[in-house]
Amino acid sequence: MAFGKTIRTWFDGTWHDGDQPIMRAADHGMWQGSSVFDGARRFEGVTPDLDRHCARVNRSAEALMLRPTVDPARMVDLIHEGLEGFAPDAAIYIRPMYWAIHGSDVGVAPSQEETGFAICLEEVPMHSMSDTTTLTTTRFRRPVLEDAVCDAKAGCLYPNNARMLVEARSKGFGNALAADAMGNVAESATSNVFMAKDGEIFTPIANGTFLAGITRARHIANLAREGQRVHETVLTFDDFRDADEVFLSGNLTKVTPVTAFDDRQYQVGPVTRRVREMYWDWALSGA
Repeated sequence: MAFGKTIRTWFDGTWHDGDQPIMRAADHGMWQGSSVFDGARRFEGVTPDLDRHCARVNRSAEALMLRPTVDPARMVDLIHEGLEGFAPDAAIYIRPMYWAIHGSDVGVAPSQEETGFAICLEEVPMHSMSDTTTLTTTRFRRPVLEDAVCDAKAGCLYPNNARMLVEARSKGFGNALAADAMGNVAESATSNVFMAKDGEIFTPIANGTFLAGITRARHIANLAREGQRVHETVLTFDDFRDADEVFLSGNLTKVTPVTAFDDRQYQVGPVTRRVREMYWDWALSGA
């Protein structure tokens, strides 16, 4: 699925214009789901935390028993090379990817003999504070490490996210607030989640059921520099119903204000606005 129409693809040693075919019918990643990816952003001429996203895709590959083949620093260089093919002010979604080519001698497990690698750059506009969303509950939950590769950004995890989203959309909402195995809030179907109450900021504690994202960590660090602690703790759905503000955190949009959770309405408040301002200030500072 392409987000944007203007795409560049790095594959097989060179950059290609367009959505280049990269997988074969018998590749292990095609028919047994052994693929991982990461997402970064270029906007207003900067690529914040690009090195961390490139390092994480290698960790995701290892978690899925794939052998990463591109050093993160080399990956960063390739991405900057590919970005030269876009207008300087274009907002780009950056996606490095690995997948297994062969199966191993133990059946469905991937072989580390050969790993596919590609980078996809897509022109996708950044969201503004007016691009809000709404949340509802979902009967689907985030898995635990014993059930799925929760410590990787793996393609095989996303059908569960899709079920959450489709259920939420069928109920008239934009996204789903999902529970972990214990019934506490984990994240949304697509992003980490924060809430504010009486000026204090909270986010579900990383308990192995979801990726504690790079952008999530950046928000926590930015707030800490201003003396604002983020409480990483166990949060219930009632905690979110009682919140003053709620916002989502992810690479694609950085900050997405939430205006409703079922019949609970929220304003796009000062905490959400300040978190977004801090992110942009940090990103554009070159720090």
